[in-house]
Amino acid sequence: MKIRERVEYATKPDPLVCGRDESVLSAVKMMSERNYGAIVVTDSQRSVLGLVTERDVLRKLVAGEKSPLDTKVSDIMTTEVRVAKEDDNLIDWLRIMSNERFRRLPIVDEHGKLTAIMTQGDFVSYTWPDLVNQAVTLTKSTIGGAYQIFLILGAVLLYTVVVAGLFSLVL
Repeated sequence: MKIRERVEYATKPDPLVCGRDESVLSAVKMMSERNYGAIVVTDSQRSVLGLVTERDVLRKLVAGEKSPLDTKVSDIMTTEVRVAKEDDNLIDWLRIMSNERFRRLPIVDEHGKLTAIMTQGDFVSYTWPDLVNQAVTLTKSTIGGAYQIFLILGAVLLYTVVVAGLFSLVL
């Protein structure tokens, strides 16, 4: 399934963005107001230049003893940002994010303009109902009725472990 084909994708709020010359203080205030863990740094055409996460602020600003008012986001942003296209496969990106250990993925349109930002949690929540349906269908066709409840309970347990793992990564 393509990223853009998920019903939830159409209802995602606009990504939080700022320019490279924005002060870190201003960017952090925007992040705080919207309760976001990251802000995408873009140019005037909304092309992705970088990403500033809470971790960037902590490691590069606070630990570096820099002033949030005098430091530009371009001084602390992550510049090697993976970017997906709206027509990319959702499951492929979930696997890439998990393997490469990053949690935020800017999504761009065919012109390279930022349209959304997806988190690993978004991908898991989008794919979870499909995975449960596949498990139930597989169980019905191979094992039979009595084992379905165990498979469903196992899937719920697996989901709980995955979500708990994602939250532990965030914390």
